[in-house]
This record gives sequence, structure tokens and C-alpha cells, in this order.
Amino acid sequence: IFMACLVGIDYGAKRTGLACTDPNQLIASGLKNLPTSEVIPFLKAYCDQEKVAGFVVGKPLQKDGTPAPVETQISAFVTSLERHFPDCEINRYDERFTSKMALQAMIDGGLKKKQRADKGMVDQVSATLILQSFLNYKMNTL
Repeated sequence: IFMACLVGIDYGAKRTGLACTDPNQLIASGLKNLPTSEVIPFLKAYCDQEKVAGFVVGKPLQKDGTPAPVETQISAFVTSLERHFPDCEINRYDERFTSKMALQAMIDGGLKKKQRADKGMVDQVSATLILQSFLNYKMNTL
């Protein structure tokens, strides 16, 4: 039994989407999207209120499997996470298809075009998908 949640992070140069799991780490749901500069302070406050076991940070790969250009920024962000949250486990998870899946999920869920155009909403849904995919992967490899 875990009894601590995981936080999913869809890092972006300008905006970052966040998701979290329930304490049993079964289901991921959207948490917030915010300017990237505010992510660490937000997570500090969040970790003061919730038991957080670790973070799952999206790993953007290109179709050929090589790291996307934004990876250098994400690596720096992960280093910062490690520094601020030394007790938390940090996992990286392939996020190649999450933005497309997020848009499709929003369409399937009946969100209007104006809501789908809200980049922050896409980031939050992407973070949720990254986290849920990681949970599914973990379940299947146990």
C-alpha cells in the first residue's frame, strides 16, 4: 500500500501541466497548469499539504526516438526537482503521443473548440495522460 500520491509533470518552456494520483496511485487526475516559473513554488506548497512519493516527468522523444530539443530545459528542471525534493523519486516517461491523445480525449469528452484551444487545459490533460500511462506501465510490470 502506497498512501502517497505521485505528481505528473508535462513540462513546457512557458507553461507546465500538472496531474496527481490518489494516495493509492491508481488513478491520475488533472491538478493545475501554470507558468513554468511557478511550478517549483507550487509543488513545495503542495507537498506541504499532501504526501507526495515522487514525480513523473514527461520525456519528449521525436519519432526516431531521439530526445526533443526541449529536453535540455527539462533536464535542468529535473535537476532542480531533485535539489528541492531530495526524498522524492523522479521517473521519466515517454510522452510522444500525449498531446495528440489529450486533444482527442477532450474531443471525445465533448469539450468545445474554445476549451480545446486553451493550451493550459491541453497541458493538464497531457500531464494526466503521462501519469496514467506510467501507472498502467507500472501495474503491468509488477
